[in-house]
Amino acid sequence: MQDANSIESLEGASFEPLKVSDRLARKALRHTKERVIEALLFAAAGVSVLTTVGIVWVLVRESYHFFTVVPIWSFLTDTMWTPLFADAHYGILPLLAGTLTTSLVALVVAIPLGTTIAIYLSEFARPAVREAVKPFLELLGGIPSIVYGYFALVVVIPLLQLFIPGLPGFNMLGAGIVMGIAIIPYVSSLAEDAMRAVPMSMREGSYAMGGTKFQTAVRVVIPAALSGILSAYILGVSRAVGETMIVAVAAGMQPNFTMNPTEPAQTISAYIVQVALGDLPHGSIGYQSIFAAGLSLMVMTLLLNVAGHFVRRRYREAY
Repeated sequence: MQDANSIESLEGASFEPLKVSDRLARKALRHTKERVIEALLFAAAGVSVLTTVGIVWVLVRESYHFFTVVPIWSFLTDTMWTPLFADAHYGILPLLAGTLTTSLVALVVAIPLGTTIAIYLSEFARPAVREAVKPFLELLGGIPSIVYGYFALVVVIPLLQLFIPGLPGFNMLGAGIVMGIAIIPYVSSLAEDAMRAVPMSMREGSYAMGGTKFQTAVRVVIPAALSGILSAYILGVSRAVGETMIVAVAAGMQPNFTMNPTEPAQTISAYIVQVALGDLPHGSIGYQSIFAAGLSLMVMTLLLNVAGHFVRRRYREAY
């Protein structure tokens, strides 16, 4: 009887719904916010990936139409590039030679000067000097490339003509030197950051062994920061290979198959600019050649970055 009465009392009772505590509710809300933030961050990261995939898709699609007319072997081995002539030739070697030559001249200028500046700012300069020099380097990196191009044309090349008689008014040497000046901020800034990241204990150990500042910088700091320094060099190479306006203004826009820096030449990026200005009708084989040239430039940059990745990994493991 008692059990029956208990059941009847339970059936007549009213139950209130369970309530989540305020602490658990706040925790669930915070978890939802974290999920939303994570999704936004993932979307932001995906933008770069989708952009890269889109660029590759456009280049490959348009290049496919180009290579249905021009054989790949002819494109890679022909030493003439005359898409604007009646007897058109589409050999990428002249543009490739101009790109490599101007980039090498730029690296010969930028790597020694950029590394020297980085060593001075990291190891020798007083804080006041460092704070004064760094803004000037950043300002140098912010100058438009078209300004550098006209600087090469009206200042650097006339100076070179004083020392090299017969030097043409447009040449790869002057363009390459100014390109090197333009990428010095990238090399020096990243290399200095890598050197300053080296623990002070390594420097103090060198000083305790009787090493001078210069010996410490060359034999301790640079080997320890070599991975970051190589990253700075790779960024400088990529910047030089993709430079457009300096070579378009000062190098001559003539697709000559030569590695002589005193000669005029044309780079891949400069040719793309020339055609994009309207020299060839849209949809023609000459117009589609800019996509094949752009694909070649992208592959070149990719190979440089991959090689740099393996070099950085090797030295990171070594040190």
